[in-house]
Amino acid sequence: MAFSVLSGNELQFAPPSWRPEDATRQIVEVTRLAPLRHSRANLWRYPPGAEGYRHVQLVQEETFVVLEGTLSMLLGDPPQRHELPARSIVVVEPHTPLKVMNDSDADVLFFVYGAPSDPSAEVIEDVPAEVRKRIGPADIPP
Repeated sequence: MAFSVLSGNELQFAPPSWRPEDATRQIVEVTRLAPLRHSRANLWRYPPGAEGYRHVQLVQEETFVVLEGTLSMLLGDPPQRHELPARSIVVVEPHTPLKVMNDSDADVLFFVYGAPSDPSAEVIEDVPAEVRKRIGPADIPP
């Protein structure tokens, strides 16, 4: 039997490893700290005004759990807005457009769990096609 324990007192938030220039959104990349082989997990902290990119996961189903604050999400196409207070849970199937943001005046802490362990995603913000980026396993550092 094997397990990993990550103590909250020891976790360090940092910019995402795949977007180090994104210093606003802070993350604990659980997948890099624990030997997850069949899934992925991240703990995110968004300060007021922070937002992710509108995107679709191509393979992975994701579960979002709001721990502190109120998270705003745009889900589906056309996007439907959802305000999610602490203890809210959202499950998003692959190919469902989503965007995560903090429109409140306090930090938001949320946990994201995805399976299978495939980070393939496509950014679908309203930007020209040549600017859109497809993120695949090679874009995520080990």
